[in-house]
Amino acid sequence: MPRHLPVVLAALSFAPGAPGLAAQSAADARWLADCRDRDDGWRVKHCEVRVSSLKATGDAVTVDPGKNGAVAVKGWDSDGIEVHARIQTEARSDNEAAELARGIRVVTSGTTIGVDGPESRHAASWGVSFVVFVPRHSDLKLDTYNGPIAVSEVSGRMTLTAYHGPVALRAVGGDVRARTTNGPLDIELTGARWDGAGLDAETTNGPVDLTIPEGYSAQLEFGTVNGPMTVEFPLTVTIQGRVGRRIATVLGKGGPTIRAITTNGPVAIRRN
Repeated sequence: MPRHLPVVLAALSFAPGAPGLAAQSAADARWLADCRDRDDGWRVKHCEVRVSSLKATGDAVTVDPGKNGAVAVKGWDSDGIEVHARIQTEARSDNEAAELARGIRVVTSGTTIGVDGPESRHAASWGVSFVVFVPRHSDLKLDTYNGPIAVSEVSGRMTLTAYHGPVALRAVGGDVRARTTNGPLDIELTGARWDGAGLDAETTNGPVDLTIPEGYSAQLEFGTVNGPMTVEFPLTVTIQGRVGRRIATVLGKGGPTIRAITTNGPVAIRRN
């Protein structure tokens, strides 16, 4: 099964390591170059990045990028929030594409982040993807409609909903609920056990790829209704329903429940 997490994170261009100003500026520059290089036939593109800072109040960081946007959230050691809004417009001419971008507003209120802009038309369309850096202990509410969600190195209460797009999680903790209707789930666990209440992740149409460290302790549940399952290491399991539908097992000394389920798609459980 292909690994979706690197694809999602690469598409949203996190800077490697600690997201210092210079490193993240370089990541934004790479995104701008890639955006401008992509050819869309007869339409002209306008690409820009807007950066803003917010105060972390302790309230949930809520992000909605609109109809055609993506969200990536990464924990950092700062006590503030930094928002990188990556804006792409397409129109029939350079002037029309730039004018369309001028009509897009990044809207913030407290720790709520959104976007407002003109109606898209056949010959003119736009999208905004957010890359957001938050304190490592933060609550999140993220929603996308036609785009991916990626979260890394954050622990807190999270509600993550992608209606048509992948969800990728790496080194997260807390009380996490992740859902996508049409898209893969890609989850990479780290450490010796889950830090927090647990993970409940589910997709309706898409594969599940779960990577677990050697020696990890958890209550593990995974399954699919329509699709194969592969496990790269031995498990003692309890089967719920027919074989191939739902499996529960205890890893190591047990711990919080890690649940990763799909209705239509394969499941792969791996060691890292």
